[in-house]
Amino acid sequence: MMRIVLCCAAGMSTSMLVSKMQHAAAGRGLEIDIKAVPVAEFERILPDADVVLLGPQVQFEAARLSAIAAPQGKSVAVIDMMDYGMMRGEQVLDKALALHAS
Repeated sequence: MMRIVLCCAAGMSTSMLVSKMQHAAAGRGLEIDIKAVPVAEFERILPDADVVLLGPQVQFEAARLSAIAAPQGKSVAVIDMMDYGMMRGEQVLDKALALHAS
């Protein structure tokens, strides 16, 4: 089962996006575990994540977090600001799936 983690400043603003992504995954018949956590928990959750997506509000952390994740073969990317703001679960799920495949 693929595991996607969304990180934002406090882990709460992404909860609605997680729900939309779960709905999109279920509609495609995919079994994917998706959760949201505060960026402060990044290093704790990294071993259990296949892909980590960062909310736009913490994009300044992307380079540092990618450097931490790379040795473990984990992908980190920033969620597109429009997809995040419009809560486009389908598009964010597509981004995570593409990262996982690469």
